[in-house]
Amino acid sequence: MTRTYTIGELGRLTETKVETVRYYERVGLLPHPPRSSGNYRVYDGAHLGRLGFIRRARELGFPLDQVRELLELAGQQTRSCEQVDKLVQAHVTDIARRIYDLQTLQQELTQLLAQCQHGKVADCRIIEALQPYTDA
Repeated sequence: MTRTYTIGELGRLTETKVETVRYYERVGLLPHPPRSSGNYRVYDGAHLGRLGFIRRARELGFPLDQVRELLELAGQQTRSCEQVDKLVQAHVTDIARRIYDLQTLQQELTQLLAQCQHGKVADCRIIEALQPYTDA
């Protein structure tokens, strides 16, 4: 007999909130499971594996549209992995851009902190920089 899981068990095993599992079902990332005679969702090992895949892809920062594409590609076992490589490379490029943006932000805030003279808020350079549009 195949092992089955309740939505709560599936959530615990994959560290996914029940509402998130339901959301993944609504948006088509996770197939709707059959229902028990008591009208409870009944998940199987395929659901567990797929939800684990989704969770790991999300942990790696893939947006839902790319997770959907990766799932589709994962189901095509004999296909070349060229499309997977392209998708991951695009994600790596996006991560590099975000890292650059965060480093730039860090430098800007560090410079603002260095200009702080620990005086009054009325003379604070940080507050001034956050309010570039004044009616002066």
